[in-house]
Amino acid sequence: MKLRTITSFLFLLLIVAACKKEKDPVTVPVTFDSTQYQTLATYDTSGRPNNLSKDTVSPGITAFMNSNIQEGSDLRTTHPELLSSTAIADIRITKPSNVSVTFVSQGAGKANAVAFYTYPTANPPASANDIKQIVYIFPNAGKGTTLKAGDKVNIGHFDVGTSIGFVLMQGAWDPTTKTLNNSAVHFCSNDVLNPEVDPNLKKHAVLLSYPAESKVLVGFEDLDRTDKHCDHDFNDVVIYTTVQ
Repeated sequence: MKLRTITSFLFLLLIVAACKKEKDPVTVPVTFDSTQYQTLATYDTSGRPNNLSKDTVSPGITAFMNSNIQEGSDLRTTHPELLSSTAIADIRITKPSNVSVTFVSQGAGKANAVAFYTYPTANPPASANDIKQIVYIFPNAGKGTTLKAGDKVNIGHFDVGTSIGFVLMQGAWDPTTKTLNNSAVHFCSNDVLNPEVDPNLKKHAVLLSYPAESKVLVGFEDLDRTDKHCDHDFNDVVIYTTVQ
């Protein structure tokens, strides 16, 4: 009788432990309740901003990008070093500079927006509550975009001690209403602001250095990386920045 009681107790413990494991979240929604949103410029009915200038995306850059972040090619297998790197795509301003962002390509199934935020370099954000303002650069840089490779936006002049982070806002552009949804899921260049619990899955922006033209491409993944539909190819939006 005693042995049976102990066995039943252990069985119950196993059930409780299994239930707890099933309930442990793999992702925790991140809300930007303290954040205000702005746009740099007006935009047309496709989400194309009216402050574009033109850069040249060379065939070399295109070939380099296509060989490293191919559509549907899981970086965890093809280039795990890009995901294991602790480097993030945020820009540190070390001298007064003008900063521009150039659109290279997109391979998304959603009408994603690309935006930026700033913070003091000496005091990086620890949570979404530390992001006071997000500014849209490209209202639609994803599915249905009319952006072309080389379309560029000057996002402003920044002083020493400022850092710039980037945000892919999942499906933030509504092609029906022609408006932006500030409540869209945010995937940030700073891993700490992303929703996945597993630190190995928190990265949503990878850096690809192209020394031939002194450029660093930033490739974004637009799905929660715990989602079974996520392909981890990080080519959903590709941009690079110019600091002058």
